[in-house]
Amino acid sequence: MTIAFTKLHGLGNDYLFIEGTHYGERDWPELSRRMSHRHLGAGADGIILVLPGETGEFRMRIFNADGSEAETCGNGIRCFAKYVFERGMTDKTEFVIETLGGPNRVTLEVAGGKVASVRSNMGAPRFDRTEIPMEGPPGRVIEEPLTLEDGATVEITCANIGNPHAVIFVEDATRVDLAAIGPKIERHPRFPRRTNVEFVNVIDRGNIVMRIWERGSGITMASGSGSCGAALAAMITERADRRVRVHLVHGALTIAWADDGHVYQEGPAAEVYSGEWPE
Repeated sequence: MTIAFTKLHGLGNDYLFIEGTHYGERDWPELSRRMSHRHLGAGADGIILVLPGETGEFRMRIFNADGSEAETCGNGIRCFAKYVFERGMTDKTEFVIETLGGPNRVTLEVAGGKVASVRSNMGAPRFDRTEIPMEGPPGRVIEEPLTLEDGATVEITCANIGNPHAVIFVEDATRVDLAAIGPKIERHPRFPRRTNVEFVNVIDRGNIVMRIWERGSGITMASGSGSCGAALAAMITERADRRVRVHLVHGALTIAWADDGHVYQEGPAAEVYSGEWPE
């Protein structure tokens, strides 16, 4: 048997999409590890399963490159919306995608039958330490010192927007040695479920630069939920307004913390190629 897949990316954050109902029960974590390998596989930040919803039309499961399952994925959501619309699986330009992190309503901008951009409702953010989750006393985690295994200390601001984020403000996010420091924070014992790690520098109140060490995948070119986490951290520390552009390696996302209390992210999605994986 072969497994049909399609590679899509959101600003360089790439996933292999598989229509999971065609293949029954299998070891998806192991398949993600094999297919995601940059040299021995198709190469991706993980695989995403396209599944029927439990209460609506669609459900999404995300497996990182290391096989761990993620609650949600902002770039993956946009790619998912593009995938199902352009394959005629729905003719709606607004619908809900179910994730482990909760339902996510997407709105598509379509031109010539193709999805040009997607706006998704990432839900209401959570800031209490117990909801990140992170060990320690209850309350928000705002620029709190965190001592790493090598004795270095960083100041973190945390948010959960379907999955956990620890944000560090720096002078220049593009010069951070992500591979050296990222895993020390991701796997810090104070984060029982590990965490995504974002490094951010502020350009002005409407623009920030972000680089990410992603939980389960390592260095990635972009992250939708990570951009939300970074923007929220800048907002609650009064560095940014409630609508910001988050500048990544291959472009920017617009993040808004709206008056309804929900966070919205908007940006592009692109299809790369389709193939078959031999089993």
